[in-house]
Amino acid sequence: MQSDNAARAVSSTTRREMDERVVRSAPDALRFQPGVAVQQTAHGQASPYVRGVTGQQVLLLFDGVRLNNGLYRQGPNQYFFTVDAGSVEQIDVERGSASVRYGSDAIGGVVIARPIEPRFDPAVRTVALRARGFATYTSADQSPGARAEVEAQFADRVAVVAGVGYRVAHELRGGNGDRRLLADGTPDPTTIDRCRGGVRSLRDGSLARTPVLEDDCATQRGTGFRELTFDGRIVVRVRQKLQAVAAIYGYRQFDAPRTDLCPPTWASDRACMRFQEQFRTLAYGSLRGEIGSLRELALTVSYQRAHERRRFDNPTGFTSQGWIDSVDTLGITARGATPRMSISRYGAVGMTLRYGLDAWRDSVRSVEWAEVNRSGFVIDSPRGQYVDGSSYWYGGAFGEGEISLRDALVLRAGGRGAFAYASSPYEPISSSQSVSRGWGAFVARAGLEWRPAPPIGVFANIDQGFRPPNLDDLTSRQITGPGFQIENPELAPERSTTYELGTRLRTQPVELDAWAFATRIDGAMVRAPRQLSDCAGGGGLCAMSSSRIALVNVKDPAWVLGGEAALRVRAGTRFEAAATVSYAWGEATSPLEAGAPRLPLSRVPPLQGTAEGRFSVSREAYVGAAFRWATAQDRLAYQDTLDPRIPAGGTPGYALLDLRVGARVSRFLRLNAVLENVFDTAWRVHGSSVNGPGRGLLVQAAAGW
Repeated sequence: MQSDNAARAVSSTTRREMDERVVRSAPDALRFQPGVAVQQTAHGQASPYVRGVTGQQVLLLFDGVRLNNGLYRQGPNQYFFTVDAGSVEQIDVERGSASVRYGSDAIGGVVIARPIEPRFDPAVRTVALRARGFATYTSADQSPGARAEVEAQFADRVAVVAGVGYRVAHELRGGNGDRRLLADGTPDPTTIDRCRGGVRSLRDGSLARTPVLEDDCATQRGTGFRELTFDGRIVVRVRQKLQAVAAIYGYRQFDAPRTDLCPPTWASDRACMRFQEQFRTLAYGSLRGEIGSLRELALTVSYQRAHERRRFDNPTGFTSQGWIDSVDTLGITARGATPRMSISRYGAVGMTLRYGLDAWRDSVRSVEWAEVNRSGFVIDSPRGQYVDGSSYWYGGAFGEGEISLRDALVLRAGGRGAFAYASSPYEPISSSQSVSRGWGAFVARAGLEWRPAPPIGVFANIDQGFRPPNLDDLTSRQITGPGFQIENPELAPERSTTYELGTRLRTQPVELDAWAFATRIDGAMVRAPRQLSDCAGGGGLCAMSSSRIALVNVKDPAWVLGGEAALRVRAGTRFEAAATVSYAWGEATSPLEAGAPRLPLSRVPPLQGTAEGRFSVSREAYVGAAFRWATAQDRLAYQDTLDPRIPAGGTPGYALLDLRVGARVSRFLRLNAVLENVFDTAWRVHGSSVNGPGRGLLVQAAAGW
């Protein structure tokens, strides 16, 4: 499914850009998109912030299938990392509330991953086979990886593409690893702060509490992982403009520490939370194209399993903890559109209608156990992070209309009826209340587009978003960055309204997009403090944690204000340059006490931007450079002051330079290389546990025929 570029604030990352940047993951591919910041709680996890929000407030789609489910966590989560960047052709980001078209969770925006499609070559009459191989190496984490891909075409009716990949990432080296030394060059044993470099507190200049650095003051503990990916896609041409698709995509991640909990600040330095298994499997069948007067047909039936196995080892404690959480999701979506219908005598006024429906059901399996450290004896807990046997239903139906007047003025409007229902059984031993709650909502959108001249567009949009509380909000008991989160089964839905103004210029040498927005969130969920006595049934980790929190709805509206701009310039056929700048400012009612001053929203990114330049030395070779920067962020929510991922007083700014080069060595071999973080700057994206890579080399070799 491709985003409606004509009406929205949309940007894209293409396959060519991913290859030339030698991206480490699907979230990493978004770092040069306007309005997006990529937070990392761990080396093997990443969460895109879109217009200042993330997690459950940003909808993730893969080929039109929702990745969001009823266990998505509040704030940053790792799920977009489970999309294999090697299987993706393009990633679109649609910014702003978009629940009319896409359903619940689309408050800040929608991230749409579009997979690689097998090619249909009209010259093939019988059978054709093509094979490709990709090898990568990134020196900052000493990470070798490879992907093998095969493509087949059978006459002009059937095409197949399949791939498998594997990668091993070791401990990640951050920037500016500089130890304090004595005059003879040996480490100074008398100073508490043994490192000169690293990411530092804005308040007192002390080294950030997380991650823990090795003796070189750069290599980060709690990083490294292994991953295996596989995918297969069959496309059958049913008619000239109608295709049937069957596909499967799998991701398997092993032994990935959660950096802020490996070790946590409140436990032994030998303690570690580790994702032993982070798996996702997606399979679906789809019918797409045109049938008669039905356009943009997309009928899809899907099955998805998200599976996590985690372990918290604490050798100095009495027990270690283990969890397994799995959610099976069945989904069906149906969408279509009419051709442009003339509603005036000479066709000056035309109308197009789009419509669709979708329904999803999540089934949850959740278990927890404790293992006595000395004896290995296992004690089963009465419930897991969630209550086993919980379920979640959600979906809705929408319709949109578009009226155009001589392509100079376009009016758009639409609405969706949405529903959600959460069910969780009563569990008496752990004092877990039963949950049986449902919500309904109607959301709408309206927009105006004016084209004073063919290359110029001016936009004004109002879009609503809707996010009902999910099972994670209502029932979870879990370790989070700010502390241990306790369930709140009384939560109400979040609703948003985004007001935006934008302009777009499209000429051959220059492309410009500029947008300003204001998003109002009613019933915003924020974390509020809880007491030790609230840990009843929460287990030992609740009592051990440095703080206890729960989600609550704030009474007054929360606001996120900001804007973003993107510029691309081409000079002839050899040189192109691009730049982006983004800013978001968020604020909500304090959860601490009535009448308290309003506080910033949690982990909203600061002013940030990018710049890239590329020069084609020849048709087969290029050189380039990239620059990324962000200012300091010292506007902190209450929960941010408890979060070890954020240095005391806020996160410092940074500026990074990368150099790029690439060439087609032969007909069958292409090389891309990046020298990243040339000046070895110590840096991190606001809210991350992991410092960004230090100076290092990224290399990709692609061979195929």
